[in-house]
Amino acid sequence: MLKVWGRTNSINVQKVMWTVGELGLPHEHTSVGGAFGGLDTDEYGAMNPNRRVPVITDGDVAIWESNAIVRYLCARHSAGALWATDPGERSAADRWMDWQAASVAPDLITVFLGLIRTPEADRNMAVIDAAVERLNAHMGVLDAQLQKTGWVAGETLSMGDIATGALAYRWLNLPIERPDLAAVVDYHARLAERPAFREHVMIPLS
Repeated sequence: MLKVWGRTNSINVQKVMWTVGELGLPHEHTSVGGAFGGLDTDEYGAMNPNRRVPVITDGDVAIWESNAIVRYLCARHSAGALWATDPGERSAADRWMDWQAASVAPDLITVFLGLIRTPEADRNMAVIDAAVERLNAHMGVLDAQLQKTGWVAGETLSMGDIATGALAYRWLNLPIERPDLAAVVDYHARLAERPAFREHVMIPLS
């Protein structure tokens, strides 16, 4: 059976659990990381030498890095739908997944940790404000894409939306000033109609 390790308040774990829910996959979930601990065990280190979440095992296969897991699950269980079989079409979803991880995640992490996890007296607001400005600019790029295609990789939901959809929820719920990006707001509203998104992504920031 598919097994998932990770804490549900991690955005990277949320991407994986949303995928599992979207595909209706039987699975076992074990809470590790953060307050749950468990990352320093020999068993966990054998699955992920980086000792971070999430990790999945599927039979003898162990996979870490959330976007790699999403790609694997979609390729295995949703070829022709969430995972496009045409390489050109699939590259559209791939590039937005890589954009989320490489371009946006560093600023999102800075803002999230600074405003949600750090006591107000200890915050470096200059660093946080600069990251907010960059984060809002990134979301403007996403908004421009959504104005053209509705979903990040075209006219239907794809694996690319797993990464960008989780990002949109966090951005819209951070205690920051945001530009008026109507396409992102509409995108999030459509995602919120999906039961798996509501269950696994739309949880309070903590």
